[in-house]
Amino acid sequence: MSEQKEELLLDSNEYLKSGIHIGTKFKNKYMANFIYKTRPDGLSVLNLKEIDRRLGLAANLLSKYEAKDILIVSRRENGWKGLKKLSQLTGMRVITGRYPPGILTNTDLETFWEPKIIFVCDPWTDKNAVQDAAKIGIPVIALCDTNNQANDVDLVVPCNNKGKKSVGLVFYVVAREYMRKKGLLRSDEEMPAKMEDFIEE
Repeated sequence: MSEQKEELLLDSNEYLKSGIHIGTKFKNKYMANFIYKTRPDGLSVLNLKEIDRRLGLAANLLSKYEAKDILIVSRRENGWKGLKKLSQLTGMRVITGRYPPGILTNTDLETFWEPKIIFVCDPWTDKNAVQDAAKIGIPVIALCDTNNQANDVDLVVPCNNKGKKSVGLVFYVVAREYMRKKGLLRSDEEMPAKMEDFIEE
């Protein structure tokens, strides 16, 4: 059991406390492989090891890019605090709230920008960003709940993308792993921010 704990990016109890594994009552074929079981109340339960593995893959993929080339988008408020803290620590660019149309596709806009990879909190609420990324051909990482479709998503990170605690935890882990892989943080060094700093009140 202890070996299993060591393999995970975070203690399994931290994951479970955040409710990161609790999906919705709706599930679709895109997410079927990530579902561990369905509870008596109808809620789907996601596979914790797969959540952890995919979170590691996401951090690895992001670490191949400089912070200035990464864009993270969250229309839903549950990710705003975590994203602001992640941006402060890593320098990644984030858009919280409404995604400005044309920012990636219209070269005439003053705000036009060319990221090399995009990460969204929810491929449904952030669908405009996903569609823009698909148009310009850059990879998309997305947090996907059991009811999400994964069209135009290159890397699915299965998780409860609606809970404040679970989304905050995701961005805490992503920030820490990115900083470690970029040499901004030693592997034995504590993060300069606590997990609470990433979670909406």
